Amino acid sequence: METALADPTDTKTRLSGLGTLPVKQILMLLAGILALVGIVVASIHWARTPDYKVLFANLSDRDGGAVMASLSQMNVPYRFAEGGGAILVPGNLVHEARLKLASQGIPKGGTVGFELMETQRFGVTQFQERLNFQRGLEGELARSIQALAAVQNARVHLALPTQNGFMREQQKPSASVLLALHPGRTLDRAQVAGIVHLVASSVPELSPKEVSVIDQTGALLSQNGESQSLGLDPGQLNYIRQIESGYIQRIVDILEPILGRENVRAQVTADVDFTQTESTAELYKPNQGSEPAAVRSQQMSESTERAGAGGPQGIPGAMTNQPPGAATAPVNAPAQTPQAAGQQGADGASGNTRKDAVTNFEVDKTVRVTRMGSGQIKRLTAAVVVNHRKTVAPDGKVTWTPLAQAEIENINALVREAVGFAKDRGDSINVVNAPFSREEAAKEPELPLWKQPFALDIAKDGARWLGLLVIAMLVIFAVIRPALKALAPKPPPAPPAVEKEQNRLSATVENEVALPAPPGVTDQATAVNRQEEIMKLAKDNPATVANVVRNWVNNES
Repeated sequence: METALADPTDTKTRLSGLGTLPVKQILMLLAGILALVGIVVASIHWARTPDYKVLFANLSDRDGGAVMASLSQMNVPYRFAEGGGAILVPGNLVHEARLKLASQGIPKGGTVGFELMETQRFGVTQFQERLNFQRGLEGELARSIQALAAVQNARVHLALPTQNGFMREQQKPSASVLLALHPGRTLDRAQVAGIVHLVASSVPELSPKEVSVIDQTGALLSQNGESQSLGLDPGQLNYIRQIESGYIQRIVDILEPILGRENVRAQVTADVDFTQTESTAELYKPNQGSEPAAVRSQQMSESTERAGAGGPQGIPGAMTNQPPGAATAPVNAPAQTPQAAGQQGADGASGNTRKDAVTNFEVDKTVRVTRMGSGQIKRLTAAVVVNHRKTVAPDGKVTWTPLAQAEIENINALVREAVGFAKDRGDSINVVNAPFSREEAAKEPELPLWKQPFALDIAKDGARWLGLLVIAMLVIFAVIRPALKALAPKPPPAPPAVEKEQNRLSATVENEVALPAPPGVTDQATAVNRQEEIMKLAKDNPATVANVVRNWVNNES
């Protein structure tokens, strides 16, 4: 059997047959080709389209215009998000664009800092210069406060009085800070105190007591010394919570190894005394008793007066003014007593002797200063609940039985030792054995796979490409393929005898029951006869058989 192969003459024949087609089929062919080309171009365009991500969000109009101008100069494509709340750029250019814009000082933000001082014009008055400095300082403080993670926006108002050397009493500066926090965020006491000290340290002679901090709801966050008298300080409340949680953890840690996990519940209440007491005492101890006294200072004085022949006597004159004779003191003379010293001597003279002695002793003095520390525990109360004991039978049945009284007493003793029970302090501990409720908390249903965000993204991309593929197949099989079939050359008309044999051959090949078998011939003989007739027809008319085979091939394609 011979088959016809495709050759250039066949292609020319099809092109020449294009002019014989109706105008409608030609237009359909051209439309299908254009649609197929458009689908290919759209696929390439979507494949090359970058994934846009957020560059900046919630920009002011001025900053948004500056960012757009800079992106246009850098030839970076950008888009706007829905509502115009954010500027989008290709994902691979986000970090590069941010760094380049930051080098240009963009975005500047809603606050203005010390860059105001860079644009000072000649001839600015002192009032304008002081006002610009104040605005710049407020802007810089607001930027520093906005660096906190919980702060979304901040505004700082400074009241800086004019300093004058001729005024006796100078006014002190003050400040107010308005904070807009992110949804769901709060500031603890330490963070508020940090903001207060940041503002107070940035302004000369500004006391932290003169700084007020409020949030977007108008609640006062900063606390001065006077407001602490209304109740406990937040730090004190936090200290109480820490003490209570520490005792609770001690109880749970010591009982869980015995009773098992999730079988112990404990609550502790601590009464803490935060009063501060300071006492000073001075004690004086007299120098009495068997111990020797401490001498601080001692002073002694002695004076002697004599009267006798050796002294001046008689009428005042030259004889009476003569000095007395030289005194003599024997080396081995006996000692005189004070009484003898006042009596008349051997030479007939008399005199008086006086001695004074002053001794100062140390007086004991004790100065005692006692400061009582705050945060002392006045009373401790603990409540402990333990679950019934779990027992599993061999058949898998679970039963819960209460604990014995001896076990409860042991648990009570362990809890007393764990919390440091003090009876004199008035502590109270109560241990109760009760069955726990075994109702499990309802779990939030997990999102199905087809509702997951990544699954939705994959489905969107897959649907886009699948839609393009379906459209392309429809264009190919519904428009282009029928037009190409119409361009196929038709076989030349065969002679009547040949056409009759061709139809017979087609009937023989395609339909086994098309030719009835002669009477008296079996099916096997009929098949052999048909095969011989086909072989004979192929030898006699090879061109006709080739045309038949070519038609079959074209129909199958």
